Amino acid sequence: MLNVGIVGASGLVGRNIISILEERNFHMDELRLYASRKSKDKEIYFNDKTTKIEELNEGIFEDSLDMVFFAAGGAVSEKYIPQLTKRGVICIDNSSSFRMREDVGLVVPEVNPEDVNINKTLIANPNCSTIQSVVALKPLYDKYGIERIIYSTYQAVSGSGQRGLNDLDTGRNDFYPYPIKNNVIPHIDAFLDDGYTKEEMKMINETKKILHDENLKITATTVRVPVRFGHSISINVELKTGFDLDDVRETLSQFNGIIVVDDVKSNKYPMPIHAQGRDEVFVGRIRRDYSVENGLNLWVVADNIRKGAATNAVQIGELLIKEGVLS
Repeated sequence: MLNVGIVGASGLVGRNIISILEERNFHMDELRLYASRKSKDKEIYFNDKTTKIEELNEGIFEDSLDMVFFAAGGAVSEKYIPQLTKRGVICIDNSSSFRMREDVGLVVPEVNPEDVNINKTLIANPNCSTIQSVVALKPLYDKYGIERIIYSTYQAVSGSGQRGLNDLDTGRNDFYPYPIKNNVIPHIDAFLDDGYTKEEMKMINETKKILHDENLKITATTVRVPVRFGHSISINVELKTGFDLDDVRETLSQFNGIIVVDDVKSNKYPMPIHAQGRDEVFVGRIRRDYSVENGLNLWVVADNIRKGAATNAVQIGELLIKEGVLS
């Protein structure tokens, strides 16, 4: 028996987890859905039957659950996950609350599947932009080594959940500090004392943790753009060894989860409109950076709600089953 729960089932990521569990025919016996009181008794159609959302409260500790996906924000994760893991329930958390703890694996299954074994009851889902970036960087890291990374992101409003989508659709700034319609905002998450944002530091620190390399030199600028779904990232990377561009393209195209779209003569390159609804990471605009030895530019696009959140979480669950942690 495998009983699965989803906390935050009525939210954008939670709803996508439900859809992806069904799409991928995830092995389970029972699915239970949890959300806030305002979503109680809403009906979700799953696997040819209707399931009602339950109000999230301490009663979840007494429910017969084996695995719970958390998609309701840090405060909810911090309140419920410690008690669930004490009871032996495996938690896969989409918030940033536990990502940088040494005793918690921060996992992208194509990149560091072995890290599910760091803590078999709590696995953290990385930041959406980090996920697609490390998928693109991992094959290059393994083949050439990486000295330095510069991230410049163009992040869709759905990364802010329904509130971000509402601001784009209405043209107001009820959530963002400025209107996002017809605008770009170089401000994602709170600013820190050194001028970086928390989002930028997430990308920096999470990349080092996932690639198991604290010596990587990384900087980041994260920007919100008026796109509904799909994050785009310009990645400038300084490799440790020389490279041939055709070999780079071949190395990327052979890596699980990557689709190379790089034919500029035909105007073919990754765009959010093509990545939406897909689980792959698309890589293009592959070219040398002549300003530095062994420099390389990449343009990396993925659906931030699917691969950047919901799909990656479900893949972690699948990996746990494959590893025999759950059966």
